[in-house]
Amino acid sequence: MSEAGKGHPVTPDGRYFVVRGRLWRCSDPALSPERRAALVRDLMDARRRVGSSLKAGDADAERAARADVHRAKLALGERGPVWWADGAADWNRHMAKNTPYADWWAGSARSPPLPG
Repeated sequence: MSEAGKGHPVTPDGRYFVVRGRLWRCSDPALSPERRAALVRDLMDARRRVGSSLKAGDADAERAARADVHRAKLALGERGPVWWADGAADWNRHMAKNTPYADWWAGSARSPPLPG
């Protein structure tokens, strides 16, 4: 499911979705649906392992699981080099109101779509 499908506003250029006013980079739209699905499965598996290692108090397993989360996010394009090629800056993790998206965010984007 896309970020927009989760009810989070997505910037007009499709690069970020917004959660509690903060921009988060969307996955690379050039990924095939199959590749993206496989990477999301890997990401979710790694996140589950982070949680179970925290509960178990296993610091080594936690480090390994967090490294796998990072690798999956890199492959998805959510971290690391940006997936767009127009030279625009990366505003990942910034508050939308403090970025070039401020005017967009101040408008109707703050109201998530109604469930439908």
